[in-house]
Amino acid sequence: LNYVSDILIPHPIHLEILVQTLRYRVKDASSLHLLRFFLYEYQNRNSLLTLTPKKEISIVSKRNQRLFLFLYNYYVCEYESIFIFLCNQSFHLRSISFGTLFERIYFYGKIKHLVEVFSTDFPTVLWLFKDPFIHYVRYQGKSILASKGASLLLNKWKYYLVNFWQCNFDLWAQPGMMHINQLSKNSLDFLGYLSRMRLNLSAVRSQMLENSFIMDNAIKKFDIIVPIIPLIRSLAKAKFCNLAGDPISKPAWADSSDSYIIDRFVRICRNISHYHSGSSKKNCLYRIKY
Repeated sequence: LNYVSDILIPHPIHLEILVQTLRYRVKDASSLHLLRFFLYEYQNRNSLLTLTPKKEISIVSKRNQRLFLFLYNYYVCEYESIFIFLCNQSFHLRSISFGTLFERIYFYGKIKHLVEVFSTDFPTVLWLFKDPFIHYVRYQGKSILASKGASLLLNKWKYYLVNFWQCNFDLWAQPGMMHINQLSKNSLDFLGYLSRMRLNLSAVRSQMLENSFIMDNAIKKFDIIVPIIPLIRSLAKAKFCNLAGDPISKPAWADSSDSYIIDRFVRICRNISHYHSGSSKKNCLYRIKY
């Protein structure tokens, strides 16, 4: 991989869009009307409903978090299913069997327009989007796109996502806030690791008859680093250490035995070591341990 772009999924989501996305799955109209009534009543009582990109919902009652989280994930899966289809469609331009994927009541009015676009204009320009090495993943409220090709391809997919959100989900996103980073110069924070691509230079001496020469080979290596500062910050939040990484004692440990404290410390170190065992630099883990 050469380039990566993490795009913040736009929010807030309009309540009517959350209801409309469920119309394909929920056949009972009365249930949809009841859900719409509940959402609007809750909005009027607790101000605007805001879905944050960190999968946390700013509501007063925790009992309703599961419902709003379900609606949020369902709405994201709706646009992801169409986006993944378009990625696959760019590799098979002659394929037209995609009507079943758009079988959504909410999208019926827009399918005709999409079919006309795909059958006329889209196949002629879709070669610009063709990238057999593009990868997509959703992580912490962000759509992460990674590509092995040129940054131009990733930039086109970025702007396509923005237009797709605005036209189909009435969500506003700012393209200027979406940056494309080169892995050889920038790191990607993903699953507790800082990932980047670095070059390993190696010199190989070759000899042909009486002449010898040295060849320099540059090999790309995917480097995975443990984010020390965020990890220490998390331990400091749990009051195991301060922000400088120095261990501190808890008042609750005053009545605990030494064996219990040591056993708890060993289990924490073991869990951290197991989770970050894929790091290419293990000395960072020793710094946290000691």
